[in-house]
Formats: sequence, C-alpha cells, structure tokens
Amino acid sequence: MLVLVAPGQGAQTPGFLTDWLALPGAADRVAAWSDAIGLDLAHYGTKADADEIRDTSVAQPLLVAAGLLSAAALGDISDLGPGAVAGHSVGEITAAAFAGVLDDTAALTLVRRRGLAMAEAAAVTETGMSALLGGDPEVSVAHLEKLGLTPANVNGAGQIVAAGTMEQLAALAEDKPEGVRKVVPLKVAGAFHTHHMAPAVDALAEAAKALTPGDPKVTYVSNKDGQAVATGAEVLERLAGQVANPVRWDLCMETFKALGVTALVEVCPGGTLTGLAKRALPGVKTLALKTPADLDAARELVAEHTQA
Repeated sequence: MLVLVAPGQGAQTPGFLTDWLALPGAADRVAAWSDAIGLDLAHYGTKADADEIRDTSVAQPLLVAAGLLSAAALGDISDLGPGAVAGHSVGEITAAAFAGVLDDTAALTLVRRRGLAMAEAAAVTETGMSALLGGDPEVSVAHLEKLGLTPANVNGAGQIVAAGTMEQLAALAEDKPEGVRKVVPLKVAGAFHTHHMAPAVDALAEAAKALTPGDPKVTYVSNKDGQAVATGAEVLERLAGQVANPVRWDLCMETFKALGVTALVEVCPGGTLTGLAKRALPGVKTLALKTPADLDAARELVAEHTQA
C-alpha cells in the first residue's frame, strides 16, 4: 500500500521551486495561485533568501504550493491510488487537497490565512523550536516540561521537537535530556503547536467557515491522534485546532503500519518524513521528491505499490 505524505515548515530551502517551475504548465499554475492569495510564490520559491522564506506567512503557502505542484507532476491522485495521505503540520493542508477535501485554490487560501495568523501570534513573544535527536521519549518529555517547554512534535524514530521561548530553548541547549545526542534549532519563526499559537486557532476556524469541504476520497490520517478522519468538516475542525496542539507524527506512522503500508512517497520539498519512515517503518520503501529528476523513480515505486 502506498502512502503519500507532505512535509512541514522548516523543509524549505532557497530556490527549491526553481526546477519544478520549468515543467510544462507549472509556471502558469503557480501564477494563478499567487494571484488568488496575493503572494508571489514564484519569487519566493526561486529568488528569495533563507531569511525571507523563514517568514511563517511566506513559508507555509510556499510549502503547500510545492507539494501540490510536485504531486501533480507525479500524476493524478486517482491514478496514483494511495491507500492513505497525511501531512506534517502545515503539510496537513496539502494532504487535505490530496484527499479531495479542498481544491488547490481553497488549500492555498486557507494556508495563506494560517501563515498570517501564526506569524501574528509568533510576534507577541520571541519563540522558536529545536529538535532533540536520540534519547528516550518519556525522559525527554519530562525534561522539557521541567524547563517549561512543550513537546510540540512527537515525530517517532527517536525525534521530539521542543517549542517555547528563546530563553527556554537556550536552557535546553545547555541542559539536554539524558541520552539526547544533539539539540538542533529549526528554521521556523515561532513556537508552533503550543499555547503560544492559541490566537491563531480562532482565525483559522473563521477562515474555514468560508470553505465548502468535501469528504476525504482516500484515507486521511490526522496529526492530532494518528486516526483516520471520515468527514471534510472534521478535517477542517482539526486543521484549526492543530496549530496550538502537538503534532503526533509517531501515531500517524503507527497507523500507516496498521494499514499495511509498503511504500511512502514524500512530496516536495521531501526528505524529512522519508528519513523518519526509514527509521520507524523498516522494510517500507521510501522516496522523497526533491527535484523533477526524482519523478521517474517515484512513478516506478507508485506503480509497484498502487491501490488503483
């Protein structure tokens, strides 16, 4: 069974959209999305520097656009026949489009509002996120709570992401949990999936009211608890609440395993989620779409594992 996944914030790098925009029709599609949301996605995906695309209000629409563009280059979702779809954090909106809950324009409109609301919330207090590599999850979580930090992403495969104020993160860097090899600051501009993002929940819920979601046409696995969500209305409700609650990617991967996953493809800018899958889902074939050069190999993998 094939699972199609979309990465979250921090996966973006300067110029990562350049090669994708050279594909037939891609530039026109991105230009239409840019007009719809009032943001020059092509500029930010090709010419902007790391600091510019670190801006939450820019990074989030850019990531969703990249995911949609690369998936479209791979093929029509109905032909790809994934057994399940999921996304990490903002990637959940990309996955909602894959599942038919939102069309592309609605997904970009929603993520534009999400990025702006979360950037506004992040501006209140200087906050950030750091990944803990290695260690025992229970020991790490207890240590984070002692420092006043939130385990904002429980990613599985020995990785937890801590979020909180910059002072709290500095204390973590000086006092790592027992067994943790390294603490790595992430390229994000706020303590996402924590109480610091509470103001963004209402803004996103209000934006969702203007949308008419469809029910998922393929199994949609939620970050909240790793469970499949049956209705479009519940997908939107969870998307709003999730900005202030931890991402449980570990539980998502457990669900993939229970569903019988045999292959996982991560859309552009792929790499993070395939890395986690390689450690947490041994025996599952993985492929990350980083550039169009990866498309042929991805199509071969899809053909071997499709449900269609």
